[in-house]
Amino acid sequence: MCCPMSRLPTEDSLPEVASVPEKRLTLYGVGWATYEKLLEAFGEHRAARLTYDQGVLEFMVPLEEHENPSDLIGVFIRTLVEEVGWNLKSLASTTLKREDLQKGAEPDKCYYIQNESLVRGRTVNLDKDPPPDLVVEVDITHTDIDKNVLYARLGVPEFWRYDGKVLRIYQLHLGEYQEIATSPTFPWVQKEVFYRFLEQCKRQGEAQANKEFRIWVQENKTFSC
Repeated sequence: MCCPMSRLPTEDSLPEVASVPEKRLTLYGVGWATYEKLLEAFGEHRAARLTYDQGVLEFMVPLEEHENPSDLIGVFIRTLVEEVGWNLKSLASTTLKREDLQKGAEPDKCYYIQNESLVRGRTVNLDKDPPPDLVVEVDITHTDIDKNVLYARLGVPEFWRYDGKVLRIYQLHLGEYQEIATSPTFPWVQKEVFYRFLEQCKRQGEAQANKEFRIWVQENKTFSC
């Protein structure tokens, strides 16, 4: 016998399925040689990003709820740099690794801004070159690796972490990160400007939101180098 129509599930009655912004797999007791072999075997064009910290290896596959804010943060930073008149070298998710520290990471975004001229036009080697001036990580789900300690040990001066709701900005001081209210690179930009930009991207579309943000930067920048 067929079920009465009144008993069939409707669109409104279907349970909501929470989307997953990231998929993670963590392995322990992994040697540095194995980490490097995996990097080589997977190659540069792969879905998973690898983070290594003294024997702990995390595989993370970013999905839409991760990638969209990551991309918008990149647009936000690039617009600031361009409108102030600075130069920029973007490494995106390039592998940053130091065997002597037993640490390696593939951040969402990383940039040379203050030290751009030191690495312009060539491949970066962290054994010889300074670390990126600014690193961005989007971590919406739990990670077993302490990213603050990792990037502090790599010597990254400024670190942004976004959990899908809150942006936290850290500045390196005496080998450890201290959370600060505004970016030392862009001290005239309050976090509220960033949150407003993300909201406008949702309501107006990303191109229009960036157009309006670019105008705001032109009107509110207070210094240039």
